[in-house]
Amino acid sequence: MHLNLKPRKRLSSKKSSSRLGASISLVLFMIGLPILSVVGMEFLERGNFAETMQWITSNQPLFVLNVGLSFFLLAFIYALVGSLAISGSISTLILGLMAIISYMKVKMIGEPFFPWDILLNKESMDIASLVTGKAALIRISAVAAAILIVLALRWIIPRATIPVVARIGLGLFSLYALYAFGIKTPLAGKVLDHAGVNEIVWDQQQNYANNGLTLAFTLNVKNSIVQKPDTYSEQALAAAAANIQEAAVQKDAGVRKAKATLADGKQPNVIFVMSEAFWDPTLLENVTFSEDPLPTIHRLQKESSSGYLLSPQYGGGTSNVEFEVLTGNSMSFLPGGSIPYQQYISKPVPSLASYFADHGYKSMGIHSYEGWFWDRNSVYKQLGFEAFKSSEHFDNPEMKGYFISDAEVARNVISEVDKTENPMFIYTVTMQNHGPYDDPRYGENQFKATGNLSAQAKSILETYTQGAHDADQSLQMMIDHFKDSDEPTLIVFYGDHLPMLGMDYQVYKEAGFISTSDANKWSLEEIKKMHSIPLVTWSNFDMPKQDIPLLSDSFLGAHVLDMLHMEKPANFALDAELAKQVPGLLSNLIVDQDGQLHGSTPESAASLINDYRNVQYDLMFGKQYLADYLDHDYLTKGTQADYNAEFGTTEAAKSEAQGSNDTKQPSTQ
Repeated sequence: MHLNLKPRKRLSSKKSSSRLGASISLVLFMIGLPILSVVGMEFLERGNFAETMQWITSNQPLFVLNVGLSFFLLAFIYALVGSLAISGSISTLILGLMAIISYMKVKMIGEPFFPWDILLNKESMDIASLVTGKAALIRISAVAAAILIVLALRWIIPRATIPVVARIGLGLFSLYALYAFGIKTPLAGKVLDHAGVNEIVWDQQQNYANNGLTLAFTLNVKNSIVQKPDTYSEQALAAAAANIQEAAVQKDAGVRKAKATLADGKQPNVIFVMSEAFWDPTLLENVTFSEDPLPTIHRLQKESSSGYLLSPQYGGGTSNVEFEVLTGNSMSFLPGGSIPYQQYISKPVPSLASYFADHGYKSMGIHSYEGWFWDRNSVYKQLGFEAFKSSEHFDNPEMKGYFISDAEVARNVISEVDKTENPMFIYTVTMQNHGPYDDPRYGENQFKATGNLSAQAKSILETYTQGAHDADQSLQMMIDHFKDSDEPTLIVFYGDHLPMLGMDYQVYKEAGFISTSDANKWSLEEIKKMHSIPLVTWSNFDMPKQDIPLLSDSFLGAHVLDMLHMEKPANFALDAELAKQVPGLLSNLIVDQDGQLHGSTPESAASLINDYRNVQYDLMFGKQYLADYLDHDYLTKGTQADYNAEFGTTEAAKSEAQGSNDTKQPSTQ
């Protein structure tokens, strides 16, 4: 009996040693992998190891928080999977993809990766197919190699197991920790405050650079829900309504008299043309061209009402510009990087489309790309359009480069106006000159650029300029048609944002348009330049010429209604009043009536901006208090029952749109 016990003791000792080794491996893995993951993520996104190490050493509490969040992700996956190597591989894949996507987004459009980007589905995959490059391939290869290395540890490190109950507890605790930091519970808030976290929601690129990718991404989860302004109440909206009504009374008589003489009293067609990435490349002072690429634009700048719009976007995010122009609302009051079309517009929202429809117009959207993109099929219905003609409804369209040509879009606009008996409001969005411009997709470019540019920058600029010229000529095509028409017509032409001319603002930097490719270091003047888009108008009836030094996209609708001497509904009336004091409004730049630039709200405009914020929240997410005091029918109008009937909208399409709506995010009341 005694002899039989000795080998058992030795066996028990070996098992204990093995368990100890496995436990040590488990602990080292669970701590070491998150540390390496955060270092790797920051290196992938920043693209510079020295800068990464400087951030780590200078912001140790923030680094620890990023590691902690990565640990909770790994622990949660481990609790589900039960294998260190497999859970580590999944964690590495998720974090690596976040870093790559964020890096590419910053390089292309100056915005990092946000939680709501996950909702983009087909939009992101469709555009991603157009963007390739050495930097992206290197990063993808690095992440793939890291995943394989972690997976290989399955055959190297001792297999460690923990009881099922302990795994469930670890998983629930980790999930709660991620949730707590995501919505910033009071306890999580204290931890963040103690670590010195400064959340910069108005400048997300700086937010990610300061706080680290994992932490900034997690903190943005709560920003998927638009928080109610502290000053929002029925009393606040009643006061705003009184101010709007007082300003409107002073103008009513003048508006009625002027409208009677405008276009001989006829209702004019109103055609908005938002040309994809349209900008004036001749604004690059250190670059000259072999000939003027924008003769129509430059002529109209001398002859007609024209100026510059202040866009909330750079290089992408077209639908956000549509949102501002059509609704009169501002991206400045929404989470940085958010996409209202994808996230917030799931019920009727008052817009120019519904306003013109109330005045006997046929409101139509025309876009030379597929209707699902940015969920326009559904959103245009909620904005009050009667019809939306997307590329699926173009008949054998002409292509130019990758997309339907701007000339084809112009022909479709002309055709729709000519065959429609009622006056039309058309919101047109083109696609031909969408970036990137690395590939000379138009063949031999007519316009040659001369300046201190690298061969790559020169090629990018010349390809873009050829496309901008085509947009200019499509405008001239419409002018040539409508100048002989007996229907009064107004055309409003502008771009959505500056084009992405190479990674890291390559062309702008080489041409001396900006001093640095680091947007966080731009002066207010440089921010203004990188968001200012040419605006021109044309009409076949007499309209006084107006110079528009600068105007936010969100104020354009009110300005056009003033040009037409049309009585403005409540929300656009407020836009017009605010534009008198603050014609330019971005989240990180405010331009006052004297052209002075401000990084924060001037005290003189604070009250009116606060009204603007409250009204926007009320119409999009709130109780619609404003409608109890002003323009009830317009502000509460539903969708048009026969929306897109002329294009045979099917029940399947309606169901798909409804399914898309279900993914949009709610707001707190």
